[in-house]
Amino acid sequence: MSSQPVVLITGTSSGIGLAVAVAAARAGWRSVATMRDTARAARLVEAAEAAGVVDRVEVRQLDVTDAKQVADCLGAVVADHGRLDAVINNAGAGHLGTVELEPVEAIRSVMEVNFFGVVQVSRAAMPHLRASGGRLITVTSVGGVVGQPFNEAYCAAKFAVEGFMEALAPVAATVGVGVSVVEPGAVASDFVANVGVDPEAALAAAGPYAAALGAYLARTRSQFANAAQSPDEAAQRIVEALTADKPAFRLQTSGSARQFVGLKLADLDGAAVQTVTGGWVG
Repeated sequence: MSSQPVVLITGTSSGIGLAVAVAAARAGWRSVATMRDTARAARLVEAAEAAGVVDRVEVRQLDVTDAKQVADCLGAVVADHGRLDAVINNAGAGHLGTVELEPVEAIRSVMEVNFFGVVQVSRAAMPHLRASGGRLITVTSVGGVVGQPFNEAYCAAKFAVEGFMEALAPVAATVGVGVSVVEPGAVASDFVANVGVDPEAALAAAGPYAAALGAYLARTRSQFANAAQSPDEAAQRIVEALTADKPAFRLQTSGSARQFVGLKLADLDGAAVQTVTGGWVG
């Protein structure tokens, strides 16, 4: 059995997941850093070496949309280390589009990665976390609280994750498992680039939505250029949820994220949110 607590993290090839894997190792955890394509592990290994924790980070292959892989991976971790103390659901993919202009299959694909992937990992993890009295932490987004223009499918998936975890938390607590969600705002990482949108092509295909999309893209570029926090800053809040005696159910990674989420949670009739997000497209 490992003498260190063991945390499995999904989606660690870049961005927040990479930073969390290193930060957790620095906090004394054994980081099992999973990713769909382990050929992309070089950046993580380099970061772990630079932080002096490469001996506490191990890379494993995991596609969260593959139920068998999920079960096999978590089972192998427990077999190898004798324990699993925490799981951090971080894997996900951004998406830009609006319902009139894209097939339903594209929306289903977003749900598969961002929602059902979380469900599958959480389901497989629960027996092991029950045994350890562990923690289940999920990285959602401010987009899991506030619906945002041209992010319909992505926000739907993140809303689903937030509702799933909010409902699971009191049930999991009865068997000794703590559940938290962590909500980043804008983070300077590869996440936006990985959405894979060519702005000019998107605008050319947007038809009656071109003006609104142009306004949204301009606002988003400005937000990420001027107000984004670093992945390391976001990771520190996630590690707080991992290590605190009694972490909150819902945490944000920055002051701007707290302010944005707070707008929604205090907005009983929806008018405040619609005023803000309406300004992004008009």
